[in-house]
Amino acid sequence: MTSTTQSTDKPLTGRIALVAGATRGAGRAIAVQLGAAGATVYVTGRTTRTKVSEVGRDTETIEETAELVTAAGGEGVAVPTDHLEREQVAALVARIDRERGRLDVLVNDVWGGEHLVEFGTKMWDVDLDAGLRMLELGVKTHLITAHAALPLLIRNPGGLVVEVTDGTAAYNTRFRNTVFYDLAKNAPIRLAFGLGHDLADAGCTAVALTPGFLRSEQMLDHFGVREENWRDAIAKVPDFVISESPVFVGRAVAALAADPGRARWNKQSLSSGQLAKEYGFDDADGSRPDAFGFIVALETGKPDPADYR
Repeated sequence: MTSTTQSTDKPLTGRIALVAGATRGAGRAIAVQLGAAGATVYVTGRTTRTKVSEVGRDTETIEETAELVTAAGGEGVAVPTDHLEREQVAALVARIDRERGRLDVLVNDVWGGEHLVEFGTKMWDVDLDAGLRMLELGVKTHLITAHAALPLLIRNPGGLVVEVTDGTAAYNTRFRNTVFYDLAKNAPIRLAFGLGHDLADAGCTAVALTPGFLRSEQMLDHFGVREENWRDAIAKVPDFVISESPVFVGRAVAALAADPGRARWNKQSLSSGQLAKEYGFDDADGSRPDAFGFIVALETGKPDPADYR
């Protein structure tokens, strides 16, 4: 991606980022794109080459993410971390402080609750343990991480916090799957709003950011396709026509981090498609999908997907 605000192709050289939840999907791509822009990126998660998390996937690890960050042109540092464990998160932040003395970008992308997602189940019919676990993974982790990392981030003005979620504030006026999922994915939006209030005096910015219909590794596996032939899944799920690769949201975060005027976004809920229009970046295939625009248009008609790419 070419920065629209600086002449160098490494606008984040010297910047230190923490991507919490960078094992796969959006988190991995965000870490890699920050690295491509020159940042040093600490990547965390529970799946390593010697240990697998409850998600049950051993095909993606934080070590591999760190290597991809370095290969992209940055410096990747893998730190195994369970973000529900306060001591581990505190140790992570202390390590960043000890090794770098600063933190410029915090991306809160911890999730890992896909295996708990249900559709159309009444609140009282959801397994309570599963529902509460979803809130732990998608909300409590974010609170613990922000609480530990923000004292380091606010040492220098210009810091950026990105709360990654599913859906914009405008789109999420619609009910999202179940009460527990709805809470888990709306909470980061309100968290970004609250953090933006608290961070403003320190000259820092907080936003919520959502990808569109994300072609994560798990999603591709679910539909039995790979990135190279993802369009084969459209026959099963027509909405997949507007999907985007994780690279797209990764470029969105890198563009935000490189923008000296990013404070104008403070407290806002943003999407990768929205920021692509603002900053002029494309997805890996050269398209510029507007997933939420397309999905909303589907509610009242039969839009042409070509008009939203």
